[in-house]
This record gives sequence, C-alpha cells and structure tokens, in this order.
Amino acid sequence: MPATVQPPESVTWRVHLDRTMWIGGVRGLMLQALHPMAMWGVWQNSNFQEDPFGRLQRTADFVGVSTFGTHEEIDELAYRVRRIHRSLRILNHDTGKKERLDQPELLLWVHCAEVSSYLDVARRAGLPLTRAMADRYLDEQRHTATYVGLHAEDVPGSVAEMEAYLAETRPKLRVTEEAAATVRFLMWPAMPENLKYLAPGKPGYFPFGALCYYSLPDWAREMYGALPELPRPAVTAALRSFRLAMNTLPERLHDYAFAKNTRDMLERARQRLAAEGYDVRKGLYGLRDPRRWPDARRTLTAA
Repeated sequence: MPATVQPPESVTWRVHLDRTMWIGGVRGLMLQALHPMAMWGVWQNSNFQEDPFGRLQRTADFVGVSTFGTHEEIDELAYRVRRIHRSLRILNHDTGKKERLDQPELLLWVHCAEVSSYLDVARRAGLPLTRAMADRYLDEQRHTATYVGLHAEDVPGSVAEMEAYLAETRPKLRVTEEAAATVRFLMWPAMPENLKYLAPGKPGYFPFGALCYYSLPDWAREMYGALPELPRPAVTAALRSFRLAMNTLPERLHDYAFAKNTRDMLERARQRLAAEGYDVRKGLYGLRDPRRWPDARRTLTAA
C-alpha cells in the first residue's frame, strides 16, 4: 500500500507536534513490555539496556518520518523496518521455540500500545481534542500501521475499538522479569558511554520517568506495582505542567532531541510546506494554528 502523507490539518499533526509525545513514547514502551513475546523481542534483538535513549530516539524518528516525511521518505522507512523485522527471531521462553518477530499479533500490540499512549497522554495533559478528533487520530494511524506490515482493517480505528482491543488483550499480558527490569530501567536508566557527561544530572531524570509510569492505565500500574500510588489529580496536574513547560521550547532547540537525519527531514518538511503556501515562520509547531494554513486547506476548524 502506498504511503499516505498526513497534512497539517490532520489530527495526527496536532498530537505528534505536542511535546507530551516524550511522555507518551516512554509510557508506550512500558505498556508494550507487558506482552511477554514483545518484551523478549526487544530484550533479545536490541541494545536497549546499553542505549535506552537511542531506542527512544529511533521510535521518535519513525514517528517523525511517518508523520512529516514525503511519500518517498515514508516508503523507504517502511521498507527498511519490514526488512529488519522479517530477519529477526524471538526465543519463546514458555515453549523453548524460536518464532518470527513480525507476527501480526505482536506488531498490532506494539502499534496499539504506542498510539494509544500518545493519544491518552496528550488528552490528559490538556491537548484539546474532541471524542470525534480522537477517533479520527486512531483512524489516521491505521495507515501508519501498514508501514510495519499490518492490514489497516485489522487495526483499531476509534477510541471504542482501541478500548475493546486493550481489554481483549489484557489476559495475555504479564510482568516478566524482563518487563520489570525494563520499567525500573526506564525510570532510572544507565547512561550510555556517549552521554556519560550527563551522569551528574541523572537524578533529574527520575521525575520524568516516574511521570511516564504514573501515566500508565490503572490496570498496568497494578500489574507492575513499581511505585506507590499517587492521587490521580496530582498526576494529571504534573502532566499538564510538563506539557506547558515543554511546549515553550523553541522548535529548533527541541529538534536536537532527534537524530541528524530526522532533523534534516524536518527542515525539508518546513521548506516543502512553505512552498505549498503554509506559514511556517513559527515552525511546524506553529501549524497547529489554522490561521497559518492556506485558505483552501482550513478543514479542521469544522471539527
């Protein structure tokens, strides 16, 4: 299926431009870890423990390209991801057998845990989205799921469908040793060699990691039991404060969280959109404002 380039009018842009994506991304990893096979797949086929920030950055790069890239960039990304997944195997500790990593069940779980986390965190942190817009976001993300090899019609495309999928999948989830270690690690990661200079500031990371944990669904936190429970209003207030603080960062500064090839892609996206008549003087982030769209493209204001 050919790539679909989402325009700035899409709900995908509203969600993916919001800086709560960093919370949503880590929360998504914590949620994904509850599926034993998905967790073993990461544990056995990546350098996650040596380079946790690299894993988060690669996820951010995938989301960035699939959201803001051109048809050609998205097609290249999708081909590369599917090729890598086809080559990898997972040792199933329950059966002792090796299985393919690109099983539809696993790909679907990873996708749903990720996009539901982005949406849930953004809405809870204060991004104004109606129920219809939340449904539209998940429907738009069905096409993104095809990039990893899924069929769009097999992917939840509304809030109700996503809730039903998560409820149906919960009996298959459990906290393996690897999952428990992963959550602890995401809250207190070891610094990779290339970031050792940040080690003195490591204690400042824990509030971020803890906030990611507390943003998990109640049932997921109950399964992990990694931290004492906090009042829900306190967590919501912390998420809103994080969003307000992060959304004040200049876009060029925020872009340095991405790999250079992704930063280059984002710059090309700005140039492409400027040529199409969008006002990008405030960057891609500024395109959340419909007044910066060409007149003929102001479709989201009717949402």
